Amino acid sequence: MRILVVEDEPDIAEPVTLLLSREGYEAAWAPDLDSAWEEFLAAEPALLVLDVMLPEGEDAGFTFARQVREGGYSGSILFLTARDSLEDRVAGLNLGGDDYLVKPFALEEFLARVRALLRRGAQHKGGRFQRGDLAVDLVARKAYWKGEEIGLTLKEFALLETLCLNPDRLFTPEELADRLFPGRDTAVRMVRIYIHRLRQKLAPEVVRTGAGGYGLGLPE
Repeated sequence: MRILVVEDEPDIAEPVTLLLSREGYEAAWAPDLDSAWEEFLAAEPALLVLDVMLPEGEDAGFTFARQVREGGYSGSILFLTARDSLEDRVAGLNLGGDDYLVKPFALEEFLARVRALLRRGAQHKGGRFQRGDLAVDLVARKAYWKGEEIGLTLKEFALLETLCLNPDRLFTPEELADRLFPGRDTAVRMVRIYIHRLRQKLAPEVVRTGAGGYGLGLPE
């Protein structure tokens, strides 16, 4: 699940994106509006984590939120800002924000809010993926094969979720490594291990091996 963090302060953006990556999300970071638009248009995120004050202006984050909402963006928006007045909170929510977190904040609270927003978004969209004998509940984070629940670890589910949310795409081992095990020297080898585990726990055909990568292997 893709999350875009638009934040110009590296001391905040780096630990936040690292935390999200460690939790199995695809986290992208944009320090300004130009790069935010580039990342947003490259692949629409499920969640937009948005600073209000950016290099382009003290209300630049509000402007960006209004523009993406006007463009039809239906994902969740979490504002991060040092501005804690009631007026700012109301403005952010009225512009289409779903939550508002004031700096400084604890990473544990940030992660809890991210999970809550993603659950809410998944519930709004049905929160369930079905293909062939595979069913995945994205809200409860459970996987089923032929109607039977299959116990998966956090990383196993994150890998399966990535494939299900991009069912027609092939990922190189390096791409999956960056998403699931960022910064680890053995990341590519670990991806192959987790691919093997998914095939063992679910079925060999769940993950297909294509030209240079892996993808969901079940027919529609």
